[in-house]
Amino acid sequence: MRMYIGGHEVVSETDFVELALGTPVELWLGVEGESEMERAARLDAARDILADNPDLPDRVSQVAAEAIEAFAPELFNVTPLAGARVRRRQSRRTGVAA
Repeated sequence: MRMYIGGHEVVSETDFVELALGTPVELWLGVEGESEMERAARLDAARDILADNPDLPDRVSQVAAEAIEAFAPELFNVTPLAGARVRRRQSRRTGVAA
């Protein structure tokens, strides 16, 4: 089965992330052996992209959640630990509010 995002064929997981987010993965993760100058330039570009697209972190979370749901749904199956107790926070205030 072929997958397309915005008219572009998705060939790998990296393609999926890049096409879904509109930025290359290396921009956020860096590349092995990059110099300090290259790292600084990459981080500056990332900051500019985040400033121009404040919803990008939410989109990243959505893409990650959708990928987990599609390829590893068991990761969303959460069960409480045996013997775990829920702590209830009690107010220590006394008196009457003005």
